[in-house]
Amino acid sequence: MKLFKYITIAFSSLFMCGCSDYLDNAPDDTLTMEMVFNDRTRTEDWLSGVYNRIPDNYWDLLKVWGYDSMGDDLDPSQRWYQWWGNSLNFIIGQWFTSSTWDAAIWSANPIRIRSAYLFIENAHALPDQGVSEANIERMKDECRFLIAYYYWQMIEAYGSVPFFDGLADVNDPNLMRGQMPFDEMVDWIDAQLVDLSKKLPASYLNESTQFYGRATSIMCLAVRARMLLFAASPLVNGNEWYAGFKNYDGKFRFSQTYDPAKWKRAADANRELIEAAHAAGHDLVREYNADGSIDPFMSCYNVFFLRGDQNPEALFIRSDCNFSEFEKHATPRGASGNGGLGVYQTLVDAFAMKDGSLPITGYDGNYGKPIINKESGYTERGFSAQKDIRKTKYNLYRNCPGATVDSVGADGCTYNQVAASGTYNMYVGREPRFYLTVMWNRQWYHQAEREVQMMSNEQDGGPTHDAPQNGYLNRKKVSLDQNQRNGIHPYRPGILYRLGEAYLNYAEALNECDPGNPDILKYLNLIRERAGMPQYGTGKDSNGFDKIPLNGQDEVREAIYHERRVELCCENGLRYLDLRRWKKAEEVLNQPMYGMNFSGTKLSDDPNDAAAFFKRTQYIKRVYERKFYWYPIYQDQIDKDPTLVQAPFWDK
Repeated sequence: MKLFKYITIAFSSLFMCGCSDYLDNAPDDTLTMEMVFNDRTRTEDWLSGVYNRIPDNYWDLLKVWGYDSMGDDLDPSQRWYQWWGNSLNFIIGQWFTSSTWDAAIWSANPIRIRSAYLFIENAHALPDQGVSEANIERMKDECRFLIAYYYWQMIEAYGSVPFFDGLADVNDPNLMRGQMPFDEMVDWIDAQLVDLSKKLPASYLNESTQFYGRATSIMCLAVRARMLLFAASPLVNGNEWYAGFKNYDGKFRFSQTYDPAKWKRAADANRELIEAAHAAGHDLVREYNADGSIDPFMSCYNVFFLRGDQNPEALFIRSDCNFSEFEKHATPRGASGNGGLGVYQTLVDAFAMKDGSLPITGYDGNYGKPIINKESGYTERGFSAQKDIRKTKYNLYRNCPGATVDSVGADGCTYNQVAASGTYNMYVGREPRFYLTVMWNRQWYHQAEREVQMMSNEQDGGPTHDAPQNGYLNRKKVSLDQNQRNGIHPYRPGILYRLGEAYLNYAEALNECDPGNPDILKYLNLIRERAGMPQYGTGKDSNGFDKIPLNGQDEVREAIYHERRVELCCENGLRYLDLRRWKKAEEVLNQPMYGMNFSGTKLSDDPNDAAAFFKRTQYIKRVYERKFYWYPIYQDQIDKDPTLVQAPFWDK
């Protein structure tokens, strides 16, 4: 890696310095290149460097890229600004063409793309060092995959970017070539990924661990499937917002008319991914109770904690991630954590009751005024009189005096408590995924062998920066076996794409192009079955629930949107990506946010008591303008290259 950095330090990007500067700085020392590619270790080190723009989906996507903090699921404390910088500024609308973005996709991705092309051009077999021609061809295909993936990252953020199909030539008269339209970029990436899916192996099961996380045919199909779903979605499929918006060469940046065939293309791509994944042995993670029924708690929990070949759901992983820092920031301050990584109240609201009914059906003007579904049994008044005990091995209340922990019932199954008596009623009787995601005030925290204390001036509460600004901490992707005080953070890979997402992608695309197709509810229900939720349709489902009827395409669409909201929350910035592609970010993110009372000092739910903790209280005003759907090009780049056209609405 050091050699890779040494050689590529001169690769100032085309987008960072302008084209002529970029090529002037490109290395022309062939002896140095020969030194690299005549040596197996250095060749492999170079390839390793090409891989390093695959994001760390625990820490980088939260803090550096900001995708996980830009939605309305993970909620980092605004009091962390001095350490987090502009990813928190963007949340409140402090976003300009001069704003820095630590992800640096515009500048960093082209460097890795160029290094991949250099590998393709220069790498060769080294038979005396055990590197065959077949090895090199596979490595070159890995580079081609990474080029396509990095270009997808760029258009996902910017919509339209300069494109080079190979190494840039200093003598090219069209060196400053402006940006390629979004759909043309999608078509090129799609063709690359389809071709590579026929060349790369589906897995490296019989190889050494050094191949863990290397490009596979399944990864190609996964990136393609998510990209084509995005390309079919309202943001870029005939969006009237961008009517007449052109690049420098006069081509429209985005399609000007709606094309329903894009939904079929997306559905086909996701079906092909699912079929290929199944053929390669992939499946949903499922854990079972002693009676053979699915344990939804452990099933959904272990999606993120099974390692390597033990996790059939993982399609695209990064083997090294900073999960320890992620867990540290979700650990209460009084247990040696930074305790300010929470979840939004709107996510708390989104989880259904355990019978599948929705507790909240909407809001009366703002998120502080929920419209409560009285038939669901949900209430925001009072505290529970008894424990909430479920059939599961998920032992959230381990080491808690008087709690029901790992109790074996007459049926031979294990039962565990998920909420204590005296719990605020908002958190009682909810679906399993709720208890895997939300930590609330006075919930048991077994690592410290006490309840969490989040009220003002308590050991886990404000007014310090390391406190949950809305009364919640995040549990999702946080190990029950981690212990920040003792420095224990069990290893797990980062999962960037998983089969559960592909099921929901397929259902969504199919509902748009072929409503009523039985595959829609089939794949939607596979997710709900695993989560212990009533399935959609008529009659009884496999868990013994009465199925929930859905009438027509619109109701199915809303059911899919809701399932994505809870199943994929806090993962890979998918919520933010969904809000963007659905054109809903302005509606959802452009208003005040509410949570429990950060300044509260009483364990009370009295809405008229200023000191009550358990009441909806505004704590931040989020701002989301239409221009925010696309990241802006830094103005200094446009000043250097007159063929670049700024993202829509940023020049107003």
